[in-house]
Amino acid sequence: MTVWLCKTCFNEVAPSAEPPETCRICSDERQHVPPAGQEWISIADFAATHRNDLRDQEPGLLGIGVEPQAGIGQRALLIEHPDGGVLWDGVPLLSEEAIDEINRRGGVRAMVMSHPHLYGAAVSNSISLGNVPIFIPVADRDWIARPHENIRVFAGDRLDLGHGVTAHVTGGHFDGSAFLHWRDGAEGKGALLTGDTIMVTPGGRRVSFMWSMPGLIQLPPAHIRRIVAMTEPLAYDRIYGGWWDSKVENDAKAAVARSERRIRKILCAPPLALAAT
Repeated sequence: MTVWLCKTCFNEVAPSAEPPETCRICSDERQHVPPAGQEWISIADFAATHRNDLRDQEPGLLGIGVEPQAGIGQRALLIEHPDGGVLWDGVPLLSEEAIDEINRRGGVRAMVMSHPHLYGAAVSNSISLGNVPIFIPVADRDWIARPHENIRVFAGDRLDLGHGVTAHVTGGHFDGSAFLHWRDGAEGKGALLTGDTIMVTPGGRRVSFMWSMPGLIQLPPAHIRRIVAMTEPLAYDRIYGGWWDSKVENDAKAAVARSERRIRKILCAPPLALAAT
């Protein structure tokens, strides 16, 4: 039986002799299927032509990407700890070299993702890391494309992962969309790891809140307010989005508040009157 990766989102599906006809995640309106149609690649064939790109983001935080870039090009983040770290978001490959480096830094005690677009090869990676538990919000359990005993579905909007790391389920992009709060990040000022639950925009000074990135569809104001409200009790100065260049370096809490005000002002503005011709 073969583990297949969708060649658009690079999420894995349950092992089978032949790939499925469609990828449910890409067939959803938030994503897309290329004009040429659905394509698949085996995880073994993918591993033969790709490697991991490991980059330190700050002390105690390791970025894990894939080269050449695949799918939407996200990278995962490992919050390191001697008792095992937390691996945030997924990639379609963890090589033996990457696993050795992760284990050298303390290994992984838990895996959690911002939303289904960034699951990657979560189950395969969990197995390779020693059967690490994968935490999925109950609101997104129907999006699990490869069911497995390592998956732990959890209820509620907050999950304490220990050592100052908590997952917060906000909804929005998906019903179970989430961000991670790292208390000790940003030199002790706190950091958010957001995937695209909170989307860092080019320039690193503003954020946005999208229902669909490929479709360029913004979330409505009420959904944005809920997401921002869940960040407000938390101390944080930095945001790491889901990509290498997706980062608010400092004063991130003010950037989120400023961005919400700007977006709500635009979305709630009355229609413009057309000039008489």
